[in-house]
Order: sequence, then C-alpha cells, then structure tokens
Amino acid sequence: MLNNIKILYHQGKQFIPDVTTAKVPGIFRGRPVISLEKVNETELVEMCPMNAITANPVTLDLGKCNFCGECAMAFPSKITFTTDYKISSNERERLIIKEGDENPVEVNPSTVRKEIHRLFGSSLKLRQVSAGGDGSCEWELNASNNVQFDMGRFGIEFVASPRHADGIVITGPISKNMAEAVQICYDAIPDPKIIVLVGTDAISGGAFAGSEALDRSFLDRYPVDLYIPGNPAHPLTIINGLLDLTRKR
Repeated sequence: MLNNIKILYHQGKQFIPDVTTAKVPGIFRGRPVISLEKVNETELVEMCPMNAITANPVTLDLGKCNFCGECAMAFPSKITFTTDYKISSNERERLIIKEGDENPVEVNPSTVRKEIHRLFGSSLKLRQVSAGGDGSCEWELNASNNVQFDMGRFGIEFVASPRHADGIVITGPISKNMAEAVQICYDAIPDPKIIVLVGTDAISGGAFAGSEALDRSFLDRYPVDLYIPGNPAHPLTIINGLLDLTRKR
C-alpha cells in the first residue's frame, strides 16, 4: 500500500485527457526561474557539475542542465524550478535562461522550415537512434506513445526503418562507436528530413562533454530542427515540442 501511495505521489493519476494542458504532479522539475536577488555567484557557478550556470548575469543552460535541483536547494531565493514542461525549442540559444527573464521557452515559428509545417503537420514518422545513451530518454520516448500519453493520436510515430522515416531522433552524447551509425541512419532517410535531439546528453554531451570517447561532428554538419531538454526528457516535453515544431499554433 505504501509503495502504491509513493507511486501516486510521484506520478499522479495515469489518465491524461489533454497532453497539451496537463499538469505534472509530484517532484517534477521543469523550466527554472532566476530572480534578480544578489547571491555569491562564484559559489553558485562552481557548485554545478554540468557547467550549466554562468555568472554576471546569472544564466542556466537547459541544454547542459541535468535538473538535479542542487542549485535551487542551495540558493532557493535565486533559482526555482517550475512545473512548466514546455521547454523545447528549435533555437539552441532559447534554452539559456537568464536572470529576471520569466518568458517561456518555446519554438520560434518564424525560423521553422516551411516544409516542416507543410509536410509533417498531420503525420510525422521518426527513427530513433540511441547514440551512447543511458536508456533513460529512450524509456521516456517509449512512454510518450503508451496509452497514457498516446502521441500516436497526433500522427507522430516511431518506425523501424529510416527508409520509412521523416526524421531522426538522437539520444545520448554520440559516442565514437555510434557516430557512423547515426550518419548511416540519417543518410537513409528521404529528403526533406528533420533532426531532433532529446535529452541533455544529446544536446550538449551532458556529463560526457569533452570526452575523447565522443564524436559529435555529425551535429556540426547539419542544422538541428528541435532541441528537447531534460535528463531524461519528460513525455509531455517530448510531445509538446514535436507538436510546436510541426503545427502552426
């Protein structure tokens, strides 16, 4: 009974009638808000193991953040994490939260390629590649299409072959062993195609950033269409990010 109560507290009721307006229960950490209050910025920056925080002004990069919440616990008057899960963007710089800025993180419709709305607005097939991932984002991608979240109702589905896909979804920091596989998969997808990065590791390399075991040169060759942050990314973040990219709101 106690275990069931714990699950209910952390995950809430499993029925989600509307994934675009749902509230995330429990201890979920979403978009952070950084106040203008003065703190020891040096101490704040040094406490982040992901190098996601910078000083003067204080910023927090969601593409590097692992959402551990240590910064908010140590400096509660400076940083708070909201339950806003709509934190995906098609522009990397929009993932950087600045102090005093409470604007939402969102897709910029003016910079979305026109063919994305035209071709993928009602149907989107994706091929997912785990490029050295730890399995967490892969689990959440799988959960996004279960009976609770049901991403398929929007025409967004994962396919087994890149030949049947409209784009590639990359999780993991892209290890050297997987770099060629990512390229082969991308080349096999017909044009036009999109690139989606899911999770901190995929966006920035995460805890493995700078490692000699990585080969992220693929991301230097092609533009990324959507960044979905999180460690791991929440299914609601994944679904709403893809919807914002492909549909005119």
